[in-house]
Amino acid sequence: MRLALVNLAYLLASVLFILTFKGLAHPRTAVRANLMGSVGMLVAVIATLTLLDWSQGVGRLWVIPAGLGVGSVVGALLALRIRMTAVPQMVALLNGFGGAASTLVAGAALLEELAQGRLPDAQLAVATVAAAIIGAVTFWGSLVAFGKLEELIHGRPLLFAGQHVLNAGLLGLALLLGAALGLAPGAAWTFWVIVAAASVLGVTLVLPIGGADMPVVICLLNSYSGLAACATGFVLQNNMLIVAGSLVGASGLILTGIMCRAMNRSLANVVFGGVGAEVVTGAAADQVYGGRVKSASAEEIAIVLETARRVVIVPGYGMAVSQAQHAVRDLARLLESRGTEVEFGVHPVAGRMPGHMNVLLAEADIPYDKVREMAEVNPSFAQTDVAIVIGANDVVNPVARTDPKSPIAGMPILDVDKAKTVVVIKRSLSPGFAGIPNPLFAADNTLMYFADGKKAVLDLVDALKRVG
Repeated sequence: MRLALVNLAYLLASVLFILTFKGLAHPRTAVRANLMGSVGMLVAVIATLTLLDWSQGVGRLWVIPAGLGVGSVVGALLALRIRMTAVPQMVALLNGFGGAASTLVAGAALLEELAQGRLPDAQLAVATVAAAIIGAVTFWGSLVAFGKLEELIHGRPLLFAGQHVLNAGLLGLALLLGAALGLAPGAAWTFWVIVAAASVLGVTLVLPIGGADMPVVICLLNSYSGLAACATGFVLQNNMLIVAGSLVGASGLILTGIMCRAMNRSLANVVFGGVGAEVVTGAAADQVYGGRVKSASAEEIAIVLETARRVVIVPGYGMAVSQAQHAVRDLARLLESRGTEVEFGVHPVAGRMPGHMNVLLAEADIPYDKVREMAEVNPSFAQTDVAIVIGANDVVNPVARTDPKSPIAGMPILDVDKAKTVVVIKRSLSPGFAGIPNPLFAADNTLMYFADGKKAVLDLVDALKRVG
């Protein structure tokens, strides 16, 4: 009877998780979806605790409330203190810790089986190996991704001779040892060697990937963490963990595919391509910009904005770094108070993780119906008086349409260059993650405003008020 009730609770939790994923697809329902996901997880945890044999006393079970307490405190502190610009880094760490947890739980289950004198069956052996490989790759790969996002490691691809051979060798070694563990399940040391090989593989897989591909990498690592959890569910024979892990794994793969299509790249191209490995500087940049970049002041841009009937604001990572989202909201409201139509155009890979810009705009209380996806806003740029680009680079680079040899060739971009006037707010002419100059900055209809994003927008607000 107890097992039936637990399975019923697992079914309820699974339905809530599925509804959560559905709700997260739109900003209007995202908050409610998060709440449903939290309730589903609470139901799953309570149901799982009822399966424990509490007659064992507190000798070992005290670890559960201790872990819940520590985790709750750490989670609350992170939620309150992590700045919005650092959310991608936190997501990378969460992915990694999920993979590490799956690896350690699977290893502990294997050791427990051996300690009780039982040899693991084929299902346990295969699932344990899968959890070890995927979980270790996820953990160490996520740490490298965190380092690149936090700029502790250079964001450009770190390439080395023979890297693909090394990666293939490490994966082959892990699989070979996994087969050995299946044939001789009593050799527990094999598990830890598998973990070691997969750990090195996780590092060498992500190091060669450049910052331009970090949104895809984060999606992929998120999928890995779900697959590792699913494998651990088979180790523990826990249906809830299998279902939850499968949902995370599948959704991560779907999102990875969406991000790859947004960049016009295949997953293999992301993992092995190394965008940004060769930075175009010096003569190439001078050839693009030399003598053609027009710098403007806040007052000059305010005069242009005063007569604009339609303005599209394009946020990029520069907006996130400068914490300019609230200043951008004030600028939008000021323009709207004067009868100007204002919308926001968001590229799928703007920022450092999927939805990064959407979260920042939502934090500033910018209405959801003002935020347009790339496919929605692109047709309207030709009828736009002013496009304001704040800290974006590669996602507005027209080279993607014109140069088939460019690292971003074929990547769908926001067609801001088709607007009557383009205002680009940027600290300097430094290239984006792809490492190539952007001819938009030297276009005839472009005005460059070199400044910190937040300061620049605040200056524009003040100048616009004075002009009016």
